[in-house]
Amino acid sequence: MVCQCLTILVCILVFWAGILQCNAQGSPVSAADPPPHHGPKGFRNIHVHPKHGFLDFLRWQFGGGPLEKASIPHQDEPQFIPDIEKPNFNHISQPDPECIQVTWIGHSTFLIQVEGYNILTDPMFSERASPVSFAGPKRWVPPGIPISDLPFIHAVIISHNHYDHLDAPTVERLGNLTRYFVPKGLSQWFRKRNIVNVVEMDWWESSQFGTIRFHAVPIQHFSSRTLFDRNDTLWAGWVIETGAGNIFFSGDTGYAPLFKEIGRKLGTIRLSFIPVGGYCPRWFMRPMHVDPPEAVMIHKDLASEQSVGMHWGTFKLTDEPMAEPPLYLKKSLKEAGIPENAFAVMKVGETRIFEP
Repeated sequence: MVCQCLTILVCILVFWAGILQCNAQGSPVSAADPPPHHGPKGFRNIHVHPKHGFLDFLRWQFGGGPLEKASIPHQDEPQFIPDIEKPNFNHISQPDPECIQVTWIGHSTFLIQVEGYNILTDPMFSERASPVSFAGPKRWVPPGIPISDLPFIHAVIISHNHYDHLDAPTVERLGNLTRYFVPKGLSQWFRKRNIVNVVEMDWWESSQFGTIRFHAVPIQHFSSRTLFDRNDTLWAGWVIETGAGNIFFSGDTGYAPLFKEIGRKLGTIRLSFIPVGGYCPRWFMRPMHVDPPEAVMIHKDLASEQSVGMHWGTFKLTDEPMAEPPLYLKKSLKEAGIPENAFAVMKVGETRIFEP
């Protein structure tokens, strides 16, 4: 029993290691040095925030920290019942190449089908978001499409290396025929698994893939998979430039004055995927994880025509109730004067078609 408890504790520490002091920025750089997000020993965010240490992590885990007002009145919180839709394999097998077709697989994993390409975002099909298979955050909802039923995947985009976004068993199952677009420093992780069909990119770099183009863009987050590799690899959002419109995928991010620049540099965003879960407690999560009001701000900053909420309803990673994010998003949209259908949430397994 003692050994099992120690193992679970180690898994928790490893999973959250990157959060601890995740905002440390390193020393200043001169004009002759690399870009400002390149630190002396890895990477860093452009915008400096207070850092949290190990004691803050323990304070959060044991229920300490400042008291915070509930985002949604407790009486308005329904019991979490996963909203699941049977996959429409007719649409998935024969997508309209002139539209953007999206199926939510769960968490931050979407199947995007456009111009004849099948693209996965942060593919995560495993039972646990953890370095081990017997402990760590467990799925509450099975993948919307079983990995065995996926169409051939032409490309994958990875936002960062946390276990709920970069899953080794999933990558190994997808194999080497898929092209992986990853942030700077992550190709070595793939090579260790004999995956060499990888394009590694820094912020604002672009890569052509057939008729579409991938752009790596800045977000505010951090990276780590162990206690000892914090920020060794970069984190990035992605803009996929297609004939049906630009698609933005943020991965995990905090709010920062980055998103207006993305819109200015890369043009109109037809469809955005923005996190709406993983935000409580705010005193600990705010610098690196947006809440629904901040997600709405990103939607506005990008001037996104349509947005879809993600990073909720699959794993219990933070303190907000599992059913809260869509309700809080609805409230935030109303307060911002934005129609609900402009920033939606999907059912797991649901397919939606977005016309050009």
